Amino acid sequence: MASPEAGTPAPAGAWRDTVEEHVEVGGRDLVLVRPRDSMALLDDDRFDRDEFLPFWAELWPSGAALARLVTGSDLAGKRVLELGCGLGLPSILAALGGARATATDWSQDAVDFTRANAQRNGVRLTTVVASWAEPGPLVDAAPWDVVLAADVLYEPRNVELLVGLLPRLVDGDGQVWLADPGRRHAMTFWDEIATTWTRDGYLDEDGAVPVMVERLSKATLG
Repeated sequence: MASPEAGTPAPAGAWRDTVEEHVEVGGRDLVLVRPRDSMALLDDDRFDRDEFLPFWAELWPSGAALARLVTGSDLAGKRVLELGCGLGLPSILAALGGARATATDWSQDAVDFTRANAQRNGVRLTTVVASWAEPGPLVDAAPWDVVLAADVLYEPRNVELLVGLLPRLVDGDGQVWLADPGRRHAMTFWDEIATTWTRDGYLDEDGAVPVMVERLSKATLG
């Protein structure tokens, strides 16, 4: 796993044109740096190779909804893993709450921005570049107390990968906190995990769009 590194990446690529976004969550005021225009980061070669799109470069409503759950929870001392961290808001808030947070994404840029945003807000966290298809470092460090995931069910391949990956990340005492704004493929995911996970969810209506936030625990077989 990669350790936090000092400093901010030199202006290049996604860092050429950035803006600061002020975010208030649970009484905490944070500043996040992000690319000014995420669509300017489109790379035809990367899309042709692995269908890479720069979704990480925006703060989505599901990320904010998940962040609100994090701030309202006691995570002090917990080992917390975020999948698809993007700009890092939930991970940063977990770290501010005393968690031992690890933020992960398959995009190196996302991991770099998350690390820089953590430093801007006075916390240190671990960052890892890892894909869900090759999650070795994440599985090796399991079990995690809490796994965070915001708006990760937007593609069919993500559903298949997460159905297989999530049980490997937590044990019977751990939970997965997943926020979703009603993506079309989410229903397939809920159907796939219906017999293996229990759901404790609520509708977060405090943001721009309603977001379903679910706390998943492994089902007890009996």
